[in-house]
Amino acid sequence: MALLNNLTKDASGGKKKFAVLVDPDKSNNTSLKKLAGIAVKAGVDYFFFGGSILMRGKGQEQIGVLRDHSDIPVILFPGSSLQVFPNAHGILLLSLISGRNPDMLIGKHVESAALLKASRLEIIPTGYMLIDSGRPTSVSYISNTHPIPSDKPDIAVCTAMAGEMLGLKIIYLDAGSGAEKPVPAEMISQVKLETSIPLIVGGGISSVEKARTTLKAGADVIVIGNAIEKNPNLIPAISEVVK
Repeated sequence: MALLNNLTKDASGGKKKFAVLVDPDKSNNTSLKKLAGIAVKAGVDYFFFGGSILMRGKGQEQIGVLRDHSDIPVILFPGSSLQVFPNAHGILLLSLISGRNPDMLIGKHVESAALLKASRLEIIPTGYMLIDSGRPTSVSYISNTHPIPSDKPDIAVCTAMAGEMLGLKIIYLDAGSGAEKPVPAEMISQVKLETSIPLIVGGGISSVEKARTTLKAGADVIVIGNAIEKNPNLIPAISEVVK
């Protein structure tokens, strides 16, 4: 339980964290070696690994590259039950509590339960909430769910509260890959105020200023993927804001 314990301890102490999201279909071994070097130098806290789909099937090999070239924990952020790789450090076991698709609430978890129990992965029960970002995203399409409207923070707050009451250990607000705009600061602030577990926020954080705004609003961990794929040199600038 080291990953979850550390996340919880840091969140309760107000210590912010920075996760770089790695999409296996947009990466290769060469780019991952370079990414690992930049991330280590910048002091990145976590690699989140996963995507909405998996086309090339080289996830385990790619995680090996990240582990060989850094000591940064690799945490699975799976888009499906096919993205369970035992050489990662842990997995965000996502329950899509913002939607009403039973497969994403419990169905896929049942399919993966025996595999997960047999693995050495640290399992982190996570309430995953998709927030409208102004455009359709891969997550909303693949999950067959509607995101929570960005102007309805009350719905987000009650959903997050319910997730915590159900025993989930982390809340993850996500605008989705390629989001037009990030999760609104007001929503982040209200969710943080009404819950007591770590809050992860990702999607649409494409600049240092957006990262700063998201952190000030109450995010304990910010996750950045698309922006870094286009400009890896953004990593040290954002890491400086986080620290």
